[in-house]
Amino acid sequence: MNEGERIREVRTTLKLSLEVFGEKLGVTRAAMSNIERGQRSLTDQMAKAICREYNVNYDWLMNEEGKMFSDLPQTILDELCKQYDLDDLDRKLIEFYLTLDTDVRQALKKHIRKYIIKND
Repeated sequence: MNEGERIREVRTTLKLSLEVFGEKLGVTRAAMSNIERGQRSLTDQMAKAICREYNVNYDWLMNEEGKMFSDLPQTILDELCKQYDLDDLDRKLIEFYLTLDTDVRQALKKHIRKYIIKND
């Protein structure tokens, strides 16, 4: 698998469109499409941005070595749980929320806002 194919795999695993994926990196849908198809080279700067923004393992992205994603969020989640004294259910709720599609998150937040406003 080449770099472009690995980027496509990251994007599809995260269930993101080319537009949304590129937006977070400051590039257009067309630029991302060209990188994925190998029509544009992946710069080291772009590779590092993808790794930083989407928690991708740099070695996997560049050389297909190791896991696709690094373990950093787990560490961050561990710290968050410790800092706010969150239990296992709290942790599972956060982990579940992070797996939801953007549209589902938006719908959930809309519902929660209505509930909060209603009870103020």
